[in-house]
Amino acid sequence: MLSILFTVVAPLVIVALISIPLIPVLLGKVSVKNAKYRVVLQICLFCAVFLGVAVFNIGGHFIHAEEAVASGITGTLAQGVGFIAAAIAVGCSAVGAAYAVAASAPAAIGAISENPDNFGKAMIFVALAEGCAIYGLLIAILIINKL
Repeated sequence: MLSILFTVVAPLVIVALISIPLIPVLLGKVSVKNAKYRVVLQICLFCAVFLGVAVFNIGGHFIHAEEAVASGITGTLAQGVGFIAAAIAVGCSAVGAAYAVAASAPAAIGAISENPDNFGKAMIFVALAEGCAIYGLLIAILIINKL
């Protein structure tokens, strides 16, 4: 009975708690003072929920670990490091591509506004910046295929 309470009712209570600061927005009562209060309340509620999940979930790891071993899901340290490497490859390449697009896209828009004939040349630089993210995804796929 207690496990049903924690698996069904607790997530609903958590969602309700996190949604409390949205009530004034839905009612149309928005001001600068309310906005600051809602942001602080949202951060405090998030921290409280995070700590609550961390405290109540300490004993649950062992149960899930036994279920994973019983179901046949096993992995090695090398596989775990490989998945982390794939995640780092995708994450870093996406951040680099976002930085490059953030620098090249406004320049491309400025060049196009001055001379519309520069559209093709400007978009090439933006597309090259996006290519970095695709290369990172390709590297991650290659890493995962080796696992």
